[in-house]
Amino acid sequence: MSALRVLGGRDLHGDRLDLVVVDGLVHGPNNHRPNNHGPNNHGPNDRGPTLDAAGLVVAPGLLDLQVNGAAGADVTAEPERLAEVGAELVRHGVTAYLPTVITAAPEARARAFAALHAERAAAGAGRAVPLGLHLEGPMIAPERAGAHPSRWLREPSLDLVDGWSRAAGVVMATVAPELPGALEVIAELCRRGVVVSVGHTAASAAQVDAAVAAGAACATHLFNAMPPMTAREPGPVGAVLGGTGPDGTGLVAGLIVDGLHLDPHTVRTAWQVLGADRFWSVSDTTAALGLGDGPTRLGDQDVLVADGAVRLADGTLAGSAVSLAHCVRTLWSTTGCTLAEAVATATSTPARLVGDTSRGTLAPGARGDLVLLDVDVATHRLDVVATVVGGSVVHDRRREG
Repeated sequence: MSALRVLGGRDLHGDRLDLVVVDGLVHGPNNHRPNNHGPNNHGPNDRGPTLDAAGLVVAPGLLDLQVNGAAGADVTAEPERLAEVGAELVRHGVTAYLPTVITAAPEARARAFAALHAERAAAGAGRAVPLGLHLEGPMIAPERAGAHPSRWLREPSLDLVDGWSRAAGVVMATVAPELPGALEVIAELCRRGVVVSVGHTAASAAQVDAAVAAGAACATHLFNAMPPMTAREPGPVGAVLGGTGPDGTGLVAGLIVDGLHLDPHTVRTAWQVLGADRFWSVSDTTAALGLGDGPTRLGDQDVLVADGAVRLADGTLAGSAVSLAHCVRTLWSTTGCTLAEAVATATSTPARLVGDTSRGTLAPGARGDLVLLDVDVATHRLDVVATVVGGSVVHDRRREG
């Protein structure tokens, strides 16, 4: 039996929180009463290492469902470097993620499948866990391709998605629902357990509604790579903000709150409509995460990072260079939401979206994935101090620096 005691911290609401992770699962929180320490209620006096959380906020580990790369490694071009991506992500509080493959040659997707299975088999300690792939393309609208290379775009077909399933490692797929054959593909992917997201699309609101009826559950980086909402054509934005999904509440919307992709007024408007249950924070980070300004790659394209922005040669934004924690902090400071609400958009909301109830929470029995945060409410400071994956401390800047 292995145990990690996390002592002296506060939860997201400011209350004292001590807990212990036993054999990779959360046991607690614990209130210090010795008579509570039964065989399945391990307390802070149990043997095992201690992680000092004094003065820090203890939160569930962050889940990033849109990661194009990190630490100089691009998922689409170099999926064999997933270990490096995962090692960088834990430095930013991410404990699980979806490696995201953008529009590319079929061989790139085949390599990503193989790399995912190899990384899972390795079960490497010290890095974030890849839950499966997010295939963002190639079934997207040419006029809304953004940074995706147009030469690899394809219309939806059952032949194209042969082998795409949750069992095979595909957790999420982004599809433009207005394309010929898209609704049939969406329905089939959903039947196979894949979460289908509407994105990179020029669809009408009615076409988005049809995608929802076929099983689509969310939208990829709302507002970006889609037309704006107007008075008589709400489009994807209006369909997401005003529509109703299969659960009666509406689609979950991914948003990149990095300070570049969205104006603060847009973020506040989306927050007022969506709230913590439907506002899903993603980083859309690239190989630039952890690097400084300079040239890098997105798939098979050259991109340039300048002043923290990742762009193609023509100036098109091409993902981000920031962490999910940065996006959570920006959401918190921009909207005036509570810290707990902001963190929920990167923990419980994405966990629920992909159907993983073991993550995104610190309830007893949940996976022992957590992050220690240095927080200042007055200044909206939110810095990652330590990260725990499956009960193992995989990052602690106090030891590393």
